[in-house]
Amino acid sequence: MYPLLLNFVCEICLSYLEYRNHNLEADFISVLIFQADSVRGLKDRYWVKANIWIIIFSYVGNYFWTHYFFTVLGASYTFPSWRMNNVPHTTFLLTHACFLFYHMTSNMTLRKLRQSTAHLPQFIRWSFEAAWVLALSYFIAYLETLAIANFPYYEFIDRDIMYKVGSLFYAIYFIVSFPMFSRIDENEEKWSLSRVAVDALGAAMLVTIILDLWRIFLGPIVPIPESRRCGQPGLAWFQVQNESI
Repeated sequence: MYPLLLNFVCEICLSYLEYRNHNLEADFISVLIFQADSVRGLKDRYWVKANIWIIIFSYVGNYFWTHYFFTVLGASYTFPSWRMNNVPHTTFLLTHACFLFYHMTSNMTLRKLRQSTAHLPQFIRWSFEAAWVLALSYFIAYLETLAIANFPYYEFIDRDIMYKVGSLFYAIYFIVSFPMFSRIDENEEKWSLSRVAVDALGAAMLVTIILDLWRIFLGPIVPIPESRRCGQPGLAWFQVQNESI
């Protein structure tokens, strides 16, 4: 399995380089010493825009969406840590690195897919892209959930349901963010930092709406015991609903 996965990753990377019409060796050197960006100002460099987008998106994810994990998925953090809105500070830093990697991987695969299906009718291209975003989003969400299974301070009431259904809930993040993130500087029009920030906030708002619709209409994926419920929910609209009940 691992050799096949490695071959797939290598093929995607090479295809991306070919798509950008760069020489392989020269491209790796330019990445290492930032020659490609040396003629651009800091605010015009792609890596700056990408990091700003992910910083905003991941911050909203930690500050707000973690509470959906608590109330919908039955998750909880048990390790001692300084917290912001009942979310450990360390998760804000870890999420940025993970999300940046996920979105770079998504960008490379989407570019390869678009190149491979460029000769097809538009509806077929969109269908392939939508199917790929759905599959990749669920795969990454499932893989991350499985990868932290042995971390003793991140607990779930029912891990089996979390792997299957909870991963779909988590995948909502990426179903929205992968296609939106891929638009940054993708065409000849270059994005300003303000447009990057607004786009990230728009993506975050859309994810929030979808997660809250799940919470309201589908509810928790497992019964949440009273002992596992937070007495002071981190989101005001959770508290309002609890008081009305």
